[in-house]
Amino acid sequence: MIYWDHNAAAPVRPQVAALLARAFSEGGWGNASSVHRSGREARGRLDAARARVARVLGCEPKEVCFTGSGSEADALALKGTWLAHKEPKRRRVVTSTLEHPAVLAALKQLEALGAEVVRVRPGRDGRVPLEALLDALTPETLLCSLMWANNETGVVQPAAELSRACRQRGILFHTDAVQAVGKLPTHLREVDADLLALSAHKFGGPAGAGVLVVRKGVEVQALTPGHQEAGLRGGTQNIPYAEALALALELAHAEQPAHAARVQSLRDTFEREVRAHIPDVTVNGEAARVPNTSNLCFHGADGEALLIALDLEGICASSGAACASGTLTPSHVLLAMGLTPAQAHGSLRFSLGPETTEADVARVVEALVTHVPRARALNAE
Repeated sequence: MIYWDHNAAAPVRPQVAALLARAFSEGGWGNASSVHRSGREARGRLDAARARVARVLGCEPKEVCFTGSGSEADALALKGTWLAHKEPKRRRVVTSTLEHPAVLAALKQLEALGAEVVRVRPGRDGRVPLEALLDALTPETLLCSLMWANNETGVVQPAAELSRACRQRGILFHTDAVQAVGKLPTHLREVDADLLALSAHKFGGPAGAGVLVVRKGVEVQALTPGHQEAGLRGGTQNIPYAEALALALELAHAEQPAHAARVQSLRDTFEREVRAHIPDVTVNGEAARVPNTSNLCFHGADGEALLIALDLEGICASSGAACASGTLTPSHVLLAMGLTPAQAHGSLRFSLGPETTEADVARVVEALVTHVPRARALNAE
């Protein structure tokens, strides 16, 4: 099998799998809130994992809140911040139309609570214009949210510049960094965010583990009340998953420069070969991208039929965001970029990983050369 859907979920790293196996087989299942020896040991493990995450991201350990996913981290950042700041004169939230569904859904809920949500559209290259974002930052703005890198196109957004502008204006800034970790240098000195979300299963950790960084002095109201996680998230902490996330994050951070160079070379070869052998193919989002992502529009093709044909060949790709797979709704990201519904339906995302080889590239190109004409003929019927 050729697995090119790493933006949906990356395989669990062997070191992480081994850590989890030990954690669940060798005891140490104490509750970190308990005062007995087992509880103190659990608390020590949790504190150590928190410190390791903080070291990689460049924040203080007490600023790290463990969550159950990146989606939960996004919701806690946006809804929790809104609920904690009852300022009648600052009801505006600025974001983009490209955001992950978790962010879009949370902001829709805030609108029902009285928020004025301003959604800035991207250009055809997939990048949200910084000038348009800055123009939207009025004195009434409480919060701004912009993803670091888009999950469907891989386009890197102007989060760094926007975070600095927000800090100068006294506006809280949140970034969904889920697709940046392991692909870009992900550190708070790069994007000076007040709130930063990430998810373990995107960089070799287990699904069901995430982090929200809440910088010192930022008020956030818990969505699940409780004393755990400094009062930000109630519920007994999943210590093995916190440790697994910390280990996966350290490994991804250490390997990022070499991995980025290698996988970008493979990605670029893939796109060059596809366009050399198949007519009428364009790259969706040709602005600066994370190195592993290629979103291609096969004009005139039935994207679902093409995806199924590749799957039968043992090739795993995607028609868009993983949370939207199985639906016939065109990608909101591609539509926001100006593609027609037909062009969005004819687009597939290929997200490469550390195990990708030159032979894989050749095999996927060969499969596309065979199946794209068939998918186009099917769509023409």
